[in-house]
Amino acid sequence: MTTLLLRAAVFLGSAALGLVVADLVVPGFTIVWADWWGFVLCIVIFAVLQSALAPVITRVARRHAPPLLGGVGILSTLVALLIVVLLPVGGLRITDALAWVLAPLVVWVVTALAMLLLPRLFLRRRMDARGETSRA
Repeated sequence: MTTLLLRAAVFLGSAALGLVVADLVVPGFTIVWADWWGFVLCIVIFAVLQSALAPVITRVARRHAPPLLGGVGILSTLVALLIVVLLPVGGLRITDALAWVLAPLVVWVVTALAMLLLPRLFLRRRMDARGETSRA
């Protein structure tokens, strides 16, 4: 159960980090910070959509367009962003055509890196905590 919660926290944290970095570096990609609850909903919805869309897009690409298999992560990120922006939760806006191109790339790269690095950070902290308790 703890592993499942840790994976969910890492996935949600990586999605949040990806969206925040896109807000910082992509013009036309805006997080509505005044509507923080809407942004929290955007994070959850985005993370769930991205994890659900990746297998579906993989299946469709494998069947109809095998050369697209390498871009499944970026495609699922783009589709998840599109759905989140269209939903009336109000925490995220994409207003520029260039942002529609750059944001999925930035979010995908940051999310992928965070998914690799955050578990190691949590494991290191957990191991350090165990080491300190065993020494005491």
